[in-house]
Amino acid sequence: MKKIFFISAAVLLALTGCVKDEMFKGPSTIDKVVFSPEAPTSITPVQVTANVTGLQAVTSATLNYNGGSVNMTGSGTSFTATIPAMEDGAEVNFTIVVNNEAGFTTTSDKYSYKVGDPAPDWTKLRLNEVYGAGADEEKFFELYNGSDFPIKLNGVTINKDEELTWTGIDGYVVPAKGYFSIVGAKGTAKKNGGFKSGFSAKKSVLIELFDPKGNKIDFFQRGEKMDSGEWGASLSENKGSWSRIPDGVGKWMITGSITEGVANSKDGKEDADVKQ
Repeated sequence: MKKIFFISAAVLLALTGCVKDEMFKGPSTIDKVVFSPEAPTSITPVQVTANVTGLQAVTSATLNYNGGSVNMTGSGTSFTATIPAMEDGAEVNFTIVVNNEAGFTTTSDKYSYKVGDPAPDWTKLRLNEVYGAGADEEKFFELYNGSDFPIKLNGVTINKDEELTWTGIDGYVVPAKGYFSIVGAKGTAKKNGGFKSGFSAKKSVLIELFDPKGNKIDFFQRGEKMDSGEWGASLSENKGSWSRIPDGVGKWMITGSITEGVANSKDGKEDADVKQ
């Protein structure tokens, strides 16, 4: 009888030890989740930090957001990862998923923020290059955005010779420090809608750029109206472009290089017929 008792006691002690070990196994806890900045712009990545605790070591921590994911870096109980910059107006939702060495998976609450850029600085949107010497399907007006944020062109208009020739629509955007070209005259639209009117490199012309409220932002003028009150007076032909040097802020110069969609030439010559 005593022998049986000792065996039962040993078994009971082993079972107690197993239960005790299991009591110390469990999922991780995720709390103190913060993200910065809380009101990001389209050029601002967002850093997410969370406090992760538990009796078992973390084997992986993942930040999941809008269909993307990134591994988090741990230091003690603090885990960090960065969500890349998102487009203006995007609503970003994210969660944190933690796995530990005991095989448990923990998912945090869902967090969210909305991306919002400041109002466009229309003074930074400029006519940057115009070209009228080629075939109609090659002629173009180029815009330049000198600001740090993309500028949406919905409602922006361009007049040629005091008549509407182009209107920006939803989806037309000039990147920050970037270019936007309107290629194709007289209905030969090649890019971004083209423009309705003709454009000649050997006639007087007025091209005006307006913001969505109708305020004039910028202009390119070569020559003057004729006595009839119409534009189109004969002038010397420019077989190159007229370009602002440097981009967006410089004087209009004649350049031999056609640089549609990229940085303007660094050198050019003045055109006495162009109003600066």
